[in-house]
Amino acid sequence: MVKTDKIIILGGGSAGWMTAATMIKMYPKKDITLIESPDTPIIGVGESTLGQINNWLSLLDIKDEDFMPHTDASYKLSIRFEDFYQKNDKGFHYPFGFPIEDNLSWGKQNWFIKKHLNKKISNSDYANFISTNMALVNNNTIFKNKDNELLGFDFKNDTAYHFDAIKFGAWLRDHYCIPRGVKHIVEDIKTIKTNKNGIVSLNKHKANLYFDCTGFKSVLMNKIGAKFKDYSDLLPNNKAWATRVPYKDKKKQLKPYTNCTAIENGWVWNIPNWERMGTGYVYSDKYVTDKTALKEFKNHLDSKGHDYSKSDFKNIKMRVGRFDDIFYKNVCSIGLSAGFIEPLESNGLLSVHEFLMYFLNVLERHDGITQYDKDCFNKKCSKLFDKFTDFVAEHYAFSERDDTKYWQDISNRNFLKLAKSGAILENMTVRYDMIQNNDWFNSVSGEHYITTGMNFYSKTNRNIQDRGFNLDNILIENGYRDNLVKEWDNIAKSKTTLLQFLKKHIHKKK
Repeated sequence: MVKTDKIIILGGGSAGWMTAATMIKMYPKKDITLIESPDTPIIGVGESTLGQINNWLSLLDIKDEDFMPHTDASYKLSIRFEDFYQKNDKGFHYPFGFPIEDNLSWGKQNWFIKKHLNKKISNSDYANFISTNMALVNNNTIFKNKDNELLGFDFKNDTAYHFDAIKFGAWLRDHYCIPRGVKHIVEDIKTIKTNKNGIVSLNKHKANLYFDCTGFKSVLMNKIGAKFKDYSDLLPNNKAWATRVPYKDKKKQLKPYTNCTAIENGWVWNIPNWERMGTGYVYSDKYVTDKTALKEFKNHLDSKGHDYSKSDFKNIKMRVGRFDDIFYKNVCSIGLSAGFIEPLESNGLLSVHEFLMYFLNVLERHDGITQYDKDCFNKKCSKLFDKFTDFVAEHYAFSERDDTKYWQDISNRNFLKLAKSGAILENMTVRYDMIQNNDWFNSVSGEHYITTGMNFYSKTNRNIQDRGFNLDNILIENGYRDNLVKEWDNIAKSKTTLLQFLKKHIHKKK
């Protein structure tokens, strides 16, 4: 059994300080120490989050107005994908929140029939048809919606964040962890003692339980011989060029969504934070050199009108995969040290807060952790990681691009053979009947937005004829829905811009 009365966290950054914050909040009487090197570079690619982070923030009683002014933060309502399906396509959105369906016939299935009857309708229309959040996204506005004026929009749960991950870690350190009693030691670890049970000491510092938050180095996990699963056969992207660029027109460019644009040998993210935009090019060095990738990235920035003349470009090498056991012996790995998929779908911080929430479920039962506890934790973490891996892979699997060797190989990749969780097998071996409601077509999951945006849906007469739909009634219903979409749009147009909202509620002094 692993005792938990004395805890050491190795590594700072967002993962280390999120771990420290979680532990000190839930177990204030435990002896908690975070040790970090004064010279370790911190990778800041996880600047965009998903809505699940709200559960973690609520648990720690962290409010928007607490951390957002200190972390260059803004709100996020959606993720946009451009040129993933085809080069020069119209793009599509994956908005957060639940789709609006008064009943089954007024939602998703009606849109597929609408598309079947009118092939000229863009796949990007799907999100507008079923999500009120898209009215805000399209108009670059936001409001708290306390009176449910915009049907279905839940401000607290349907918003995520754009923020500077490095500043977020620093805020947790200075304003949350240390004031609550977390001990902070800045020193290089030169001596690591181990035994059959795991880590004994780091230099002269001893604990019962250790958290590895050392990023891709996974210092403690490697030291105790944990086995790593490489996922590069499924997801080949292993490098990124990252930088930040200034706003030219902040009112227009400060948008409530992350934009992902596929280009020659990968894709580019654009994350509009409060002061400036974070952007980066994710690629595979199997297909392009670092020098050529940087040129492609700059060409893309030029095409978008960004000024990078004063920007520093950082090259990041990514390790794609995870450890067999996230919790091994007396070491629990969190963040990049546990595993990484790639930045697509803003998953960088997802595993941090979700693994921490899983860990709390284990620790709540007693003050020690048994092997059974570790096995359950590891299975749950691995399941989440592998399912999300398959989800990310679907963005490439459904692509019809073939303009470069990179995209040709992606389209010819045997995703079914390489799938990690089995979920992708279910999704891709069946020509999915979107009229039917089953477990895959989950309202909370973003899969239906991704697949529809990339033209993977039921579009045969059989699906409609076999089910005996009354097309006249459906056309009437869709007319009602189209009018509702116009109402949502008018409501959104009447609200403050994202820039105005942030100035009023968050960045009051700026």
